Parts: sequence; structure tokens; C-alpha cells
Amino acid sequence: MYDILIVGGGPAGLTAAVYGRRANRSVLVIEKETFGGQITFSPMVENIPGFTALSGNAFAEKLVDQAVSQGAEFESDTVTGIEAVSADGGPAFVAHGESGDYEGRTVVIASGARHRMLGLPGEDAYVGNGISFCAVCDGAFYRDQTVGVVGGGNSALQEAVLLSELVRKLYIFQDLPVLTGEKKLQEILASRGNVEVITGVHVTGLLGTADADGGAAELSGVTLTHADGRTEDVLLSGLFVAIGLVPQNEPFRDLFALNAWGYADADESCRTRTPGVFVAGDCRSKRVRQVATAAADGAVAALAACDFLDGK
Repeated sequence: MYDILIVGGGPAGLTAAVYGRRANRSVLVIEKETFGGQITFSPMVENIPGFTALSGNAFAEKLVDQAVSQGAEFESDTVTGIEAVSADGGPAFVAHGESGDYEGRTVVIASGARHRMLGLPGEDAYVGNGISFCAVCDGAFYRDQTVGVVGGGNSALQEAVLLSELVRKLYIFQDLPVLTGEKKLQEILASRGNVEVITGVHVTGLLGTADADGGAAELSGVTLTHADGRTEDVLLSGLFVAIGLVPQNEPFRDLFALNAWGYADADESCRTRTPGVFVAGDCRSKRVRQVATAAADGAVAALAACDFLDGK
């Protein structure tokens, strides 16, 4: 029986582990994929406090090493659900995993949100090798080059505005006949001579080279399919996909309310409607989703869990 079960091993979950251990609580971190989370896909990150620049993978390794040095334990498993039980006269929880069950007196859900993908063959191999999801994180690496943004909503147009200040040529690919983002953002982009909007198209192929192991080494462009069936290739150095996020909250929906987009309905306290269950990071309803805000959530959630264990 751990004091704190943490579901998710990204910046939020690993920060929660550090804070939990520093409060002398037993901590287990359960992660289904890569410890470090989606930051591991970023080839270089320049907006993490304390680091001028480092790769996302290097940052993830530092997070893991820090949690390990504090005494946190780790399991690689997929949690399929969490059940509230009673233990020693008090509430407790059992996290059901594909490989086994894990017991805890409190739970921090830091399951994150994955970027919605295009669903194209070989797409995963290009993530970090030409496909990006965050202009704030990766935009500077494409300075004076040609890039594309997929999407026409607010998130996509915000990415495009930032990129248009950096790149030589920017394409916006929208599958609808019009852009759907705010008019102000559309006006800003329309005023910039390096931006070209192509509507009514789907990105149906990725162009690039492959290394000896069959993985994509470098993205070189995309194939577009127009509404009339016509196809064309557009050469690019990078592609920013901004067609939404998918929060990973479905297995836990009985523990807390979800908003219309599937995010956990919890405020800055990271508390949920279920006593002893807390949420942190990108899976929580919030405006800004960055490494810094995920880490902040992890600290808040872990301290709230400690307060709960102390009866506060």
C-alpha cells in the first residue's frame, strides 16, 4: 500500500513523485509508454526554467533520475481503471493495470493528453524529425525555412502567427472551406506576406527520407488532396499539427467530472470530487499546457495529497 499512486510519468507525474518523496511518503509512478512523457519527442527545448537549451529526452532523463534519487518507485504498465476501496478504516484505491493491481491511499492522475495525429502511414517516425506540435517549443528551429500548419482553429492560427514571425514561408492547410479561428488571428495572418492559406484540402501523405533502420530521418514535404480529387506535393522543412488534443482520462471518468472536451474538471488546487484523488498536468482543464505548468500542477497535487494523508 503506497501513500501516493501516480498514474503518468511525464513532467507532472514525476514532479509529484519528487514532492511526495520529499514529504517522506511512499510513491509509485505507473507509466504506460515512455517515462518523461511527450516532451521526449522534442529535439530541443529552450523554455524550461533553469536550462538554456536541451533535448526533450535529456530533460526527461533528468526528471526520472531526480525522482529515482528521492526514492520513488516505478512500474511500466497501462492503468485500465481505479477502484475506491476501504483500508484500515479509511479510503484507499486500487489501480488496475494490465500487468497487475497497485494499492494506494491517494492517487494523482497525471495521464496527460496526446496530440491528435493525422493518421497517416509512418507518421510516428516523423515526430521529432519534422513533425512538431508546439511552435513555442520548436518554432525557432525552423527560422528562415518553409513550414506548414495543419488546422484552421484558434490553436492552429496561434501557432501560425508565432511561426510567421520566424519562417521564410508558411502554409496553412485547412480541410474546411474556411478558417474557423478568431477573426483577429485571421487578420494578422492575412497581413503577412509570407503566409499562404490553402483550404479544402487534406494532408494525405508525408514525404521524406528514411535511415537504414527504416525510420524517418527527415521530413521533406506533404501530399495534399483537394476536394476535386487532385493531388499535389508541397515541399516543407517542418509540419506543425494543430488539430486538437485527446486527454487520456477515459479510464478515470468515474472519479471526477469531465468537461465537454474530456479534460478533468478540477481547478488550480488539483482536487477532484473524489476525496484522495487529484489531477495534474495536461489532463486537467486549464488554459496553458506547457512543461512549466505541468510541473507546477505536479507539485500542487502532491502537496494536496500529503495534506489529505495528514487529515488536513
